[in-house]
Amino acid sequence: MDLGIAGKRALVCASSKGLGLGCAEALAEAGVNLVMNARGSEALEEAAQAIRDAHGIDVVTVAADVTTPEGQAAVLKAAEGVDILVTNAGGPPPGMWSDWDRDDFIKALDANMLAPIALMKALLPGMMDKGWGRVVNITSQSVKSPIPVLGLSNSARAGLTGYVAGTSRQVAGKGVTINNLQPGIHATDRAVSLDSGVASQQGISMEEAKANRCATIPAGRYGTRQEFGAACAFLCSQHAGFIVGQNLLLDGGAVNSTM
Repeated sequence: MDLGIAGKRALVCASSKGLGLGCAEALAEAGVNLVMNARGSEALEEAAQAIRDAHGIDVVTVAADVTTPEGQAAVLKAAEGVDILVTNAGGPPPGMWSDWDRDDFIKALDANMLAPIALMKALLPGMMDKGWGRVVNITSQSVKSPIPVLGLSNSARAGLTGYVAGTSRQVAGKGVTINNLQPGIHATDRAVSLDSGVASQQGISMEEAKANRCATIPAGRYGTRQEFGAACAFLCSQHAGFIVGQNLLLDGGAVNSTM
């Protein structure tokens, strides 16, 4: 399918690896020029060059922490006038409700709620002026089905989801859509971190921890960054203009819900 977005320009956050990289790769395959962001410059440059070589599109890199005002300023300077925004940030650490204090919640909100909102606030006006734009926020299946040990993530990402629910309806008439992707477990560093925690806590091997988690997923496996990226690229396409303020689960059927 021709997504109809060749020649567009996208900012993809946290895109040196994992789900963000999957989104960047899929957009590049569709002919979209990229502004790629991540905190680590070495991995970012390596990923960007691989995409340039594979797809022949223009890629600008910005090594910065978008949870900080300075990082946001650097990214927004490079991304001025983009047509597509994909927000993404690593999730907060797991724990129990009794482990977290106010500072922990502020950090989670900065990374997984307030930073995406700041980027949207800065870039939406330009999209609206052009009469076309796409925003995709990578959130989590925990918004739909909260995960007890991920209380920080549950809270911050649910807050972002509420913001999108209202804002998306206010900008849709200008040709701009905002939607969220809710990943379940994918084969990324995040999965390794979570499985490591379970293995350590339960005194089992990483292989056993992964097998136990896969058994809770009807698809029987972890997702891949490539299939996640393909879903992102579709939401950014010309064909998705009537999809507004939605939350798409990519979890292999792990969340048992009718809607």
